[in-house]
Amino acid sequence: MNRILSIIILTLIIVSCSKSDDNNNNNQYIPNVAFDTGNLVNTNLPQYSSLKYANNSVVLNNNYGINGVVLYFAGGTNYSAFEISDPNHPLSDCSKLTVNDLIATCDCDDGNSYEILNGTGRTGTNGHYALKRYYVEVIGDIIRVYNN
Repeated sequence: MNRILSIIILTLIIVSCSKSDDNNNNNQYIPNVAFDTGNLVNTNLPQYSSLKYANNSVVLNNNYGINGVVLYFAGGTNYSAFEISDPNHPLSDCSKLTVNDLIATCDCDDGNSYEILNGTGRTGTNGHYALKRYYVEVIGDIIRVYNN
């Protein structure tokens, strides 16, 4: 009996686990778009050289993501990349986020703002979605940002 119960519990755990921990899969405001920077982001190039030093970010233009992507280097091997569209607004001119230091801010009337280190909304942000996270892969001086 204990063996059957153990198998049932193990099966439930496996079935309930998700491949992705991204809670934005059901966000009605941010469509899932596929893109890949390939070898474009090379930290030996002047426009990306700040990513060699901790606590720096670069905004990649509209060719990636929906309104662009902010790529942040926290130090060591810790990079994060997020969509710069407010996840708590329908897409519009004001929902594109402006990045200043560690904060990405919406230009809509409510002024939602998010931490680009982890994508979470700051105090006073309306809505329950965090920024849409993208995948980051580092190979030497090349930083690949992509979304499947």
